[in-house]
Amino acid sequence: MKVRRLNARSAEFEQQFRQLVSQQPVGSIHSEVHQLVAEIITDIQSQGDKALLQYTQKFDRVHVASVAELEISPQRIQQSLDQIDSQDLQALTCAAQRIDDFHRKQLQQSWSYKEQDGTELGQLIRPLQRVGIYVPGGKASYPSSVMMNAIPAKVAGVEEVIMAVPAPDGELNELVIAAAALAKVDRVFKIGGSQAIAALAYGTETVPAVDKIVGPGNQYVATAKRQVFGQVGIDMIAGPSEILIICDGETNPDWIAMDMFSQAEHDESAQAILVSPDGDFLDAVAASIDKLITNMPRRQVIQASLQNRGALIQVADIDEAIDLSNSIAPEHLELSLAGGEKYLPRIKHAGAIFVGRYTAEALGDYCAGPSHVLPTSGTARFSSPLGVYDFQKKTSLIHCSPSGASELGKVAQRLSNGEGLPAHGQSAAYRIKEK
Repeated sequence: MKVRRLNARSAEFEQQFRQLVSQQPVGSIHSEVHQLVAEIITDIQSQGDKALLQYTQKFDRVHVASVAELEISPQRIQQSLDQIDSQDLQALTCAAQRIDDFHRKQLQQSWSYKEQDGTELGQLIRPLQRVGIYVPGGKASYPSSVMMNAIPAKVAGVEEVIMAVPAPDGELNELVIAAAALAKVDRVFKIGGSQAIAALAYGTETVPAVDKIVGPGNQYVATAKRQVFGQVGIDMIAGPSEILIICDGETNPDWIAMDMFSQAEHDESAQAILVSPDGDFLDAVAASIDKLITNMPRRQVIQASLQNRGALIQVADIDEAIDLSNSIAPEHLELSLAGGEKYLPRIKHAGAIFVGRYTAEALGDYCAGPSHVLPTSGTARFSSPLGVYDFQKKTSLIHCSPSGASELGKVAQRLSNGEGLPAHGQSAAYRIKEK
């Protein structure tokens, strides 16, 4: 299989590299998708359950008399833990505990301090009240996405987590329901697409409106999230999955090839790039790709991804590889190196970093601990992984003593007059002590 080969010493490299990593802005959409999603959102807003039923029938081929029939009962959710294979349950339980343990380290606490005159200033940390999580369905099932989104919310103290997951033809993977049970999701609705996002954002007679929507989805889901933002909060608009691997040439080439496959198999638009100063190693990985691809169940998807957007890049040294990584700001960065940790201070942008030859990116997808909901398409330059902090909000606390209000009032009056807002100044001046 032909995977693009680039060499940083080539005169054409800069142009080739730009073409490799260039892509539409994250969340960009076709006008017809935008229009269809806008119509669906308007219908859900105006017709509620009626429109939600119609779209569920149209897109998921599910025929029920009421939206209530699309909700999975709490009893059924708990029963799923007995329905799945015991080893699957053990794996899910291990992952859930690790995700919970990691995210408890992220909890923020309220704080305050008192000034000499008795004025108290601080910040109150409060969880969001109700959150919606969207879990993709259809081509594949993602119990890991349930836990990676819901567990940080629950650790943050969110009172109610509402889950929406499509169930085409009424079929829903049992592992997804079991993951919802372990993550302590409060309510689960078998609804999908932009109609699910609209229902969560605006509420219907049956589906409650939420304060924030998180979770990945297809272009219709991403478009809907973009359109309802402002009515509710969202986590991010996610693009195709990405992995950048920097290797010194000493890791087993089969391992590296499979690490590339692990992201390429997501979809044809996913991107897997290997960067190394060792040309012979790049040849070995190319040979491993040809050898291993034949046994991959998702071979066609992997081939399309690697041929369209994959690359093997030779650089002068690891420092040059780090520079390329910083220019990409990858979602996943593997440092498959001896002493990889020494390069951490030089890495400016990455959603998650996997250090060492034994740290496969796939461990982060399922069970390492950190959420696998990560910034894509270069947005790691200004965004962070999903975490507890996404489900907590901050409120400033100001409690002035009489003397504090008097002194601050003089400052506020002066500044407000300078801005031409005299009522502000007069409001503050009322609290100034008479001498």
